[in-house]
Amino acid sequence: MREFTVPPLDAPPLIGGLADAVFDRADRAPERVALCRKDATDSWEEVTAERFRDEVLALAKGLIADGVRFGDRVALMCRTRYEWTLFDFALWTVGAQSVPIYPTSSREQVFWILQDAEVSAALVEHEDHAMTIGSVIGHLPLLKRLWQLDAGAVGELTAAGERIADEVVHRHRRAVTPDSTATIVYTSGTVGRPRGCVLTHAHLMFECDTLAEHWEPAFRGKPGDDPSTLLFLPLAHVYGRMVQVASVRHGVRLAHQPAVTGEPLLADLAAFRPTFVLAVPYVFEKVFASARRRAEREGRLPAFDRAVEVAVRYAEGLEQRAHGLGPGPSAALRVQHQLLDRSVYAKLREAFGGRVRHAMSGGSAMDRRLGLFFEGAGITVIEGYGLTETTGAATGNPPGRIKFGTVGRPVPGTTVHIAEDGEVWLRGPHVFAGYHSDPAATDAVLHDGWLATGDLGTLDEDGYLTIRGRKKEVLVTSGGKSVSPLPLEERVRSHPLVAQCLVVGDDRPFVAALITVDQEAVDHWLAMRRQPPLSPADLVRDPELETEIRRAVVTANTMVSQAESIRTFRILALPFTEENGLLTPSLKLRRQAIEEAYAAEVDALYR
Repeated sequence: MREFTVPPLDAPPLIGGLADAVFDRADRAPERVALCRKDATDSWEEVTAERFRDEVLALAKGLIADGVRFGDRVALMCRTRYEWTLFDFALWTVGAQSVPIYPTSSREQVFWILQDAEVSAALVEHEDHAMTIGSVIGHLPLLKRLWQLDAGAVGELTAAGERIADEVVHRHRRAVTPDSTATIVYTSGTVGRPRGCVLTHAHLMFECDTLAEHWEPAFRGKPGDDPSTLLFLPLAHVYGRMVQVASVRHGVRLAHQPAVTGEPLLADLAAFRPTFVLAVPYVFEKVFASARRRAEREGRLPAFDRAVEVAVRYAEGLEQRAHGLGPGPSAALRVQHQLLDRSVYAKLREAFGGRVRHAMSGGSAMDRRLGLFFEGAGITVIEGYGLTETTGAATGNPPGRIKFGTVGRPVPGTTVHIAEDGEVWLRGPHVFAGYHSDPAATDAVLHDGWLATGDLGTLDEDGYLTIRGRKKEVLVTSGGKSVSPLPLEERVRSHPLVAQCLVVGDDRPFVAALITVDQEAVDHWLAMRRQPPLSPADLVRDPELETEIRRAVVTANTMVSQAESIRTFRILALPFTEENGLLTPSLKLRRQAIEEAYAAEVDALYR
């Protein structure tokens, strides 16, 4: 199939802006809990719709008092926390435009965004961020104000705004229209400088309202639950902003956590107990790997692996039944599954707080088998696909009719088209207005309302999209064989000991790979074999580790022809990280930077 359309649920909004929802919800249900935040004792404090409205209004008055005007651009540079959401809606209330910046951005990246977006004010989280901006502020004549959260920015602005009448703010708010720019979100910049995607209030309203209506059954843990989510995605990424706006607009209780993984996140999931979560595949991979390592330490690995197999087969049965391809799990399989639910699957659900029955995954592809496992364990992971340029999700698996391994059908109101060369083109009311101050780049991707995504994909007969990789990342060996690296990399990375995999081979005689290991998983692997820890330098020369990684490569090679298979690989001593410039803030590989950094290792693969 070359093209598939899903009709819209509602027409795009004709009036108003994003901030109106804050005031409307407070008028309709002032005592309903809208958000939760940590208090001084690290406990969750409830914030009602009325209280959030009052805080947004007070901060909006402070912004006006400090000189922020309609149409001004204000940068937000901090981790995922309550104050980001407060500032976002206060800025939208006065008609200003927010410009998110990843808190881990380098001095050069910060300077580029502040300069390119012509930012007049900036909010930072702490002194380190302030010093980063301070080091370039002399070259930013438009930047007049700098506020620091941890130095009392909210209190100072609120106090400054006490002399401003409420009606002044409401005049600003009423002047906002759907086609007003809400935010300029910069791409993560896997190749070249980040580009600023101009997103309007209409883009975010249509996207979030469509998702909330179409996927509403997934937001509740069980009938009667009030929907709630713990947002730990970075708010500098469009995925996190989409979750934030949808929650505020549709009465989902929203809490924030700055850690994407680790003990702080697990502790807050257990304490807050959300009814659904939104994450990237990396989070689900880490939860699964942690559960498997725990089972091995406790001597239950064979039982755990059997439980995994039962969960996968059970989920496959459900999937086949949903699509009219089979009767569903057999009676014997249902009995096995029920016996394992309390002893294995319930413990996994507890890692997410115990109430989560649905989760959403985006940002990169999830392994089909991992998705099936979570489904069998009682957490349905709904995988979707989108870009900054589409304001988030453009496709998603519909509840009750998921095809694991695909990114689902077009979001209502969206058309997906597969071009002759396999490139995915998208059209819909959520497609962005263009790149800020870069008409040439805009013209390169927008064609009569169609967005050329740069991704390669296929559509099945039911309109489900499968992503095959990036168009620019296709390798062509010196023998003329075209190879899409993404499927190979994902399969290698599914091995418990592998952290990252970069496939190389462009204009080379064959395909090879650079592989990094998961240090925590390797330490566990060595401990279970009663072997002492190894330094990174010793790890790359360890013959047993090489044998394990080779198994992952051989398994990945079964997916492709011999000409496309990985012939050799190199285990690297250190991982690719954002700090060393080899990962984007959204954890995507910077391919060119990696190949340049490891040029000697790549050359050695072909000697």
